[in-house]
Amino acid sequence: MTNAPSSRPRAVVLLSGGLDSTTVLAIAREQGFEPYALSFHYGQRHIQELVAAESVARSQGVVKHVVAQIDLREFGGSALTADIAVPKGRTAVDMSDGIPITYVPARNTVFLSFALAWAETLGASDIFIGVNALDYSGYPDCRPEYIAAYETMANLATKAGVEGIQKLKIHTPLISLTKAQIVQEGMRLGVDYAETSSCYDPGEDGKPCAACDSCVLRAKGFAEAGLKDPLYIRFGMV
Repeated sequence: MTNAPSSRPRAVVLLSGGLDSTTVLAIAREQGFEPYALSFHYGQRHIQELVAAESVARSQGVVKHVVAQIDLREFGGSALTADIAVPKGRTAVDMSDGIPITYVPARNTVFLSFALAWAETLGASDIFIGVNALDYSGYPDCRPEYIAAYETMANLATKAGVEGIQKLKIHTPLISLTKAQIVQEGMRLGVDYAETSSCYDPGEDGKPCAACDSCVLRAKGFAEAGLKDPLYIRFGMV
């Protein structure tokens, strides 16, 4: 998908097709950036999130949407990339204790490295990622100190950074928001959450399981925002 580029500054937006990354894409657009969306087929247990990402990229009018092909199944170690059951029925309190088996080792580091490479070739100085350090599943690569360290490293690691052509900024507009605040921000921006997919273990038609950690946190966000989830409405689940 390619549209004619504009004079607005370019930004690479990591787009999983989930609630957070879709909201971040809308924020990048509102802030005046010309978005280039980057998704990954990384060996995850389902492709519904990629179906969602394609739909979101189309509806939000990105300049280009790239789906990079990598295979983290070679390493496994996660319920999302190995034959390990996805935990279900945990509460938000349960999720606050320890790092869950749905954590994919080094995933955000890998994703940001690809985003960094594309940003340099685009002449872009901005990367957007939907990490969150409040209502989240306890992943270490969603913390502010990780993002700050990566940004420092990134500016030492590229030709554009060393030559002073590019000062890379990693934008994390959701990092200090609750899930309810993220939902409210997305609704303000006109995000169609019926297009998104957050579930770790959806049905073949994309219907969410409503029991995995991601589904629980998503439901918590909509409930606390006083709203019905458009995705659940789409599947007749409310």
